[in-house]
Amino acid sequence: MPVEIALYQPDIALNTGTLLRLGACLDVRIHVIHPTGFHFSRAAMKRSGLDYLEYADFVEHNSFAQFDDWRRQAGKRLVLLTTKASQSAYDVAFTPEDILLLGRESAGVPQGVAETADLRIRIPMREGLRSINVSLSATLIIGEAKRQTDGFKTLT
Repeated sequence: MPVEIALYQPDIALNTGTLLRLGACLDVRIHVIHPTGFHFSRAAMKRSGLDYLEYADFVEHNSFAQFDDWRRQAGKRLVLLTTKASQSAYDVAFTPEDILLLGRESAGVPQGVAETADLRIRIPMREGLRSINVSLSATLIIGEAKRQTDGFKTLT
């Protein structure tokens, strides 16, 4: 499986729906790490108008610990997108084994979760501004990661 995306306890359903649609369109598996800040299920996402859900490849994890155990056993590198990182996402060599971890819209990830990341990266942006929307951030970086790993070659 090429580069994947993990959502750490997302709290905005619309962003999660946007990322599931992104995953469907770009053939990217999405990991949803519970608990979420909204009712998450296939039925709930379908009711919210996500007509691409049948094409989305997503996996739910009951906790971060469960997700982290799985990804370590699978030999995946955890890459955290965070405004607290010093390394630019555009100075990184991505691999097909990477999982891009996105924090909660309201709070990011706790320090303990950040410390489990194999790599922490940021999107360069204007000084004094807080952050870019989580869906837009994922789009920027998954595009770069797929470009570097030839992940677009299988798409038409």
